[in-house]
Amino acid sequence: MKIFRLHHRIRRDPRIDTHLALVSRIFGVKAIYYSGDKDNDYEESINNVNKKFGGSLKVEYVKDDIKFIKGFNGIKIHLTVYGLDFRKKINELKSKKDALLIVGGEKVPPEIYKLADYNLSVSNQPHSEVGALSIFLYEFFDKKFKKFKGKINIKESEKGKIIEKS
Repeated sequence: MKIFRLHHRIRRDPRIDTHLALVSRIFGVKAIYYSGDKDNDYEESINNVNKKFGGSLKVEYVKDDIKFIKGFNGIKIHLTVYGLDFRKKINELKSKKDALLIVGGEKVPPEIYKLADYNLSVSNQPHSEVGALSIFLYEFFDKKFKKFKGKINIKESEKGKIIEKS
């Protein structure tokens, strides 16, 4: 599974797109691509998380989103408020070899809906892209998170913080 974030805007989206990447990382997504504004700080932030906490989520800027989506060799899933209930297709999607999950930003061009093999929604109500991505990935990856070994490891604790440094 790979994620494609449409139309990143430096002035508006750095925090939300960082959260999209962090959620993607904990499920073991291989790469997150983004279009819109090239943002070195965003890329560096995710690379630093990988270095500190482990993992290898690749972050890559894409200049031409339409060309990138057209050229992707695998299924294209557009996560949108206007789609079918994702639960109707989730088992079918799990059997696919390579998938690109497209997450919109500003107004999504109609061409994206046409390029997608699936236009799916977690709800046909306004919602957060991060929330929708989390719910989708949780089901797609059978409710399993990845474990990473990094320079900093957070241990499970009911109360307080337990941090292990290596």
